[in-house]
Amino acid sequence: MTIKAISLFAGVGGICLGFKNNGVEIVYANDFDKYACQTYRANFSHLLFEGDIKSIVANTIPDADILLGGSPCQAFSIAGYQKGFEDERGNLFFEYLRILIAKQPKIFFFENVKNLVSHDNGRTFAIMLKSFQDAGYFVKYKVLNACEYGNIPQNRERIYVVGFKNKEQFEKFDFPEKIPLTKTIHDIISKEKQDDKYYYTNSKMIDLLKKEITDKNSIYQYRRVYVRKNKSNLCPTLTANMGTGGHNVPLILDDYGIRKLTPRECFLFQGFPKDFVLPNISDCHLYKQAGNSVCIPVIERTATKIINTMK
Repeated sequence: MTIKAISLFAGVGGICLGFKNNGVEIVYANDFDKYACQTYRANFSHLLFEGDIKSIVANTIPDADILLGGSPCQAFSIAGYQKGFEDERGNLFFEYLRILIAKQPKIFFFENVKNLVSHDNGRTFAIMLKSFQDAGYFVKYKVLNACEYGNIPQNRERIYVVGFKNKEQFEKFDFPEKIPLTKTIHDIISKEKQDDKYYYTNSKMIDLLKKEITDKNSIYQYRRVYVRKNKSNLCPTLTANMGTGGHNVPLILDDYGIRKLTPRECFLFQGFPKDFVLPNISDCHLYKQAGNSVCIPVIERTATKIINTMK
């Protein structure tokens, strides 16, 4: 039996890849960002609708067993203004819900920032859960960190919500268990010299960086007026605003100087395979895409659990 899925807010296809690696056939995907769509098409061949989800007529979407997606998280992120449903991006959740109700898949999978759970004293998440339940689904959710559940050395906590039409499948499903973190940042960071554009050799802030960035086993963050060392030996949470300025991209000390992580390294810190195609577009778009994406191994392990309930 071939299990089919549709993917909303697909981005560059992180969630799609995690399910595809479990044998799921993605039959339809959607995203609004033209540069994310460019990266998506470089790696997937199935139908991708590029455009506003509000313009999608639900009955034009192929039928599928699973609905995937995570509506834009900036409206709920602790790094943003936390306007929630008052933010147009937060309201896009109801577009996901609209298509869920229209298509009635057997299962849905929804991902978002950890802060969604506590936003507005929990009222936002309560509305979402009730909406899923009113749509006819039994729902489980859990916050999973990439470094604890994906063997990826990044501190990345996300809320994962899974809904089932079938109560027996719902009762059988459990999220994956924690696994040991065996990978280090050195399994991901390249040992080779990178393009000069990534180094801060002639930067006006080089004196501050040289004073603070002294440990090759740590990743740092430049916060405009100070440098923060991540003492956990993990990569800090990659963010969507990495593409808006160098101060948002994590920094390291390698054998050739102080530099920021490359876009490829950021994708690797999300668990993307080394052969994942990054198209010839500006670094700022690639940084944004990596920060907006998901931890692939966490998706894969959760997808495995979901697929096993269907067998």
